[in-house]
Amino acid sequence: MDPKDIEVVYGTVAPPETSVGLVPVDLTADTWNERLHKICSRMKEEGLDALAVYGDREHGGNFAYLTGFEPRFEEAVLVLKQDGQAVLMLGNENRKMRAHSAIRADLVHVPYFSLPNQPMGNDKDMAGLFADAGIEAGMAVGLAGWKMFTSQLEDNSQLFDVPCFIVDGIKTAAGHGTLKAASHLFIHPGHGARTTVNANEAAHYEFGSALASDCVYQAMDRLAPGMTEMEVAGYMCSLGQPVSVTTICATGERFQGAVVFPRNKKIRVGDKFSLTMGLRGGLSSRAAYVAAGEEDMEDGVKDYVDVMAKPYYRAAACWYGNIKIGMTGGEMYERIDSVLPRDEFAWSLNPGHLTADEEWMSSPIYSGSDIQFRSGMMLQMDIIPGKAGYGGAGAEDGIVLADEALREKIQADYPETWKRFERRRRYMERELGIALGPEALPMSDIAGYMRPYLLNRGCAFKIAGRQDTMI
Repeated sequence: MDPKDIEVVYGTVAPPETSVGLVPVDLTADTWNERLHKICSRMKEEGLDALAVYGDREHGGNFAYLTGFEPRFEEAVLVLKQDGQAVLMLGNENRKMRAHSAIRADLVHVPYFSLPNQPMGNDKDMAGLFADAGIEAGMAVGLAGWKMFTSQLEDNSQLFDVPCFIVDGIKTAAGHGTLKAASHLFIHPGHGARTTVNANEAAHYEFGSALASDCVYQAMDRLAPGMTEMEVAGYMCSLGQPVSVTTICATGERFQGAVVFPRNKKIRVGDKFSLTMGLRGGLSSRAAYVAAGEEDMEDGVKDYVDVMAKPYYRAAACWYGNIKIGMTGGEMYERIDSVLPRDEFAWSLNPGHLTADEEWMSSPIYSGSDIQFRSGMMLQMDIIPGKAGYGGAGAEDGIVLADEALREKIQADYPETWKRFERRRRYMERELGIALGPEALPMSDIAGYMRPYLLNRGCAFKIAGRQDTMI
């Protein structure tokens, strides 16, 4: 069956069951050792004598992958050798974190990483400090920031996304050696160490993803005309967990007065509305209207469901129902383009991407991609359509792909996590008509659940018949 012929129905749908008593799952010593081995083996493959891994509060994913922490309000660098020897270069207020690092590491104090006007006490420049950390003249050094540059330039290995004073310090310390960009060791969608997870990591990240989805669902279910954005956002309680994106709770026009956070702005019937929360492991997002039905919509958007929301949901259901191990990112990209044409719905970003500690790590889903989906990949369904005059339509959530061996390991070691995966799969298939492949495990309690009219809490979209006929 042509996916475009799949019938999206708006009608009575039982609400999803949210998780109760979520408990964080810590990463084990075996997982930390596995992570270190994965990076060291990739260093050997690329002939790197040393790897410098940068981190700061906003860009700490690769650094924390090995250390277990981000450097909060300072910068930091982890210098790693092929044999696993490590040195943490930390500022004034992060020095104590060396004792809590997930991998054993020596310490080099770098006052330059400290906050403005704190005591510096510098007796060495950055080159000298990198020499203390083990960078020697003649070494082949990789520098990992947080992104890869995938432009068509002939040599992207010399594009660095870290502060210049760090790059210059390493170059001077390495002397006649070489320095090249190395974030791909961590996040390249085809071979990066971080792009697949084991059972322990899947359970660890499922906690954050489930909590984020339940926060969004609670806010969506409690919003009402007359409430303010801040009042609704108050239901998005993250239990102190660090957010991976700016929390969105916005009614009507967003970004007025350059404000991006929830405001004391009252919600009105007929407003377009956006809700987003991202925690480590996953993001949930919804875009719809504050309405009970078409009668609450302004004249110019009364056809919103047929023109925007249903086509979007068809594409989302197609994404969930077709993703499988061995499929290429290019195949997924073309499938979504055929169901929800870019030229008509104005989406431009990748229709899905990898996620982890950060909301967007990298993506195997782009035009022409030959990168295959693999067991252990955590992927977010992320399609952003647009039509002039209409509010957005969105229902973003994530899954983890798991082959039979990984599924058995999760079930054996983390039975409560496994029960939630099974519950979500049953809900999507039986209530929403979206049949998942056996390897697709929903990380969110509200995956596939979309209400175009937020005030009608008993109705949502579903697929008529069995959606697996799309595969």
